[in-house]
Amino acid sequence: MPRATGSAAAIKQALGLEAILIKGGRGIFEVKVDGTTVAKKTLDGFPTPEEIVAAVRQATP
Repeated sequence: MPRATGSAAAIKQALGLEAILIKGGRGIFEVKVDGTTVAKKTLDGFPTPEEIVAAVRQATP
């Protein structure tokens, strides 16, 4: 889960929000805000921490 913990740290540093990490099945990587998926792993790979922070920022008031 290094990618998830790194993304959670980026969210905390940039936005001051605590991320809740939930271990899923093999290869699942989703970032949700209030139950809505705002970033996820695709066939092209993982979103960058910057993309994740931007998606979370856009989804939060």
